[in-house]
Amino acid sequence: MKKQILLLGALFAFGLTNAQAPLEKGDTQLNAGFGISGWGTPVYAGVDYGIAPNITVGAEGSFRSYSQTGFKSSIIGLQANGNYHFNEILEIPSEWDVYAGASTNYYIWNTDSRYESLAEGSGFGIGIQIGARYFFSKTFGINLEGGGGNATSGGKLGITYKF
Repeated sequence: MKKQILLLGALFAFGLTNAQAPLEKGDTQLNAGFGISGWGTPVYAGVDYGIAPNITVGAEGSFRSYSQTGFKSSIIGLQANGNYHFNEILEIPSEWDVYAGASTNYYIWNTDSRYESLAEGSGFGIGIQIGARYFFSKTFGINLEGGGGNATSGGKLGITYKF
């Protein structure tokens, strides 16, 4: 019973939080976490900057390592992205930040393989993403994003800190 009361109290407190999302023009937020990929688990960190109402641009870096018998790769991803945030037009509560956008990426792919046919090369990519954040306070939240063709292909889960 005590656990249920504590859980209800926590949910009530989070419901009353006066969080603000998305970023206002001139605001900055940091993001970090883990991604999902067929080539290892990426670790990423990035920054988003509000350039206009409901529009952000950002940069992100990621690293992942992948190995099998006779094959080892390390992949560094560099990404620039732009997102539109739908809170205003969809009248989404301020604790949430729902967005979609596009990105351009560059991969630095280093492979140590005895099988030449398995070696991948560095290069550019273009991707799309859709995601959401939930803010527990004015500055701290969690994020979940899905997409393809970007530096963390598949999706990512992490934390967000607003300045």
